Amino acid sequence: MDTNLNNDESRGRPVTWVKPCRMMSKALIACLLCAAPLLAAEGPVRPRVVGLSHVALYAHDMEKSRAFYKFFLGFDEPYSVTNKDGTLRLTWIKINDRQTIEIFPEKEPGSDRLNHIALETEDAEAMRRYLAATGLVVPAETPIGKIGNANFMVKDPDGHDVEIVQYLAQGWTRREQGKFLPDTRIASRMRHAGILVGKLEPALKFYCDVLGGKETWRGGGNPKKLSWVNVKVADGDDYIEFMLYGELPAAGERGGKHHVCLEVPDVEKAKATLKQRASRINYAKPMEIQTGINRRRQLNLWDPDGTRVELMEPTTVDGLTAPSSTAPPPQ
Repeated sequence: MDTNLNNDESRGRPVTWVKPCRMMSKALIACLLCAAPLLAAEGPVRPRVVGLSHVALYAHDMEKSRAFYKFFLGFDEPYSVTNKDGTLRLTWIKINDRQTIEIFPEKEPGSDRLNHIALETEDAEAMRRYLAATGLVVPAETPIGKIGNANFMVKDPDGHDVEIVQYLAQGWTRREQGKFLPDTRIASRMRHAGILVGKLEPALKFYCDVLGGKETWRGGGNPKKLSWVNVKVADGDDYIEFMLYGELPAAGERGGKHHVCLEVPDVEKAKATLKQRASRINYAKPMEIQTGINRRRQLNLWDPDGTRVELMEPTTVDGLTAPSSTAPPPQ
């Protein structure tokens, strides 16, 4: 396997391929056959990364957070797990059969609200071996988690915990397929997760060159400074949005940067629905529809801890693709 972290193909840039000759000499064929075992022995192959599984957040007041995601956004809570002393360890807010938001009780007030993000793979153990071969620190084995899925954590270059998860047949995710999907859901898909990124190149090496993602777009409100880079997962349409910074915001101010993006077909209808529900949880923040730099209409909401939930339409307002920024990243 080619583990070159500057591979043009892995970044989505065009690569020139040389058309193979139709005729090969017997000697050349013999050489290739002899070399095949050596090529296969270079290292494990990366298994497919099919999507964004979940975003995990810390909450100061669990009941307020539950009310925001359930009674305001209209999602359901399929299951939760407790600690040995009976206190809540975490709970799940279900978006669809493969995507959730996990909510953990906070460890300390005023801390970063992001716990981790999670990517779904078809083979977690194969991914563990593959990542170990690239030099990343991984556990000695792939454990089975509290709800019966295979998962483990790695660190990205900015120190974010990234969970690699495989939904197993005996896991609760598969067990509850088709359930806990009420018509009240404001959206049926999490399109992307936004995370803070300090140095762009190390992040691209991790998410593109190692995990196989493809950079799809760059944007920025300041024409002289890059603000966002979108990286689509290797084998799906979900993506991670890098929120670039020159200086890391204080821990208590990162909720507007770290965010969850929910895709809605019509943001005007979504706003009207939310206006009707706002009194249920005393939601009083402004609800303003804006057109982003990416030419898509969006509506920003904030959960009780200040974490941004972005509702965004899937297409641009004029059907044209927003041009990608050529500005340099912040230093």
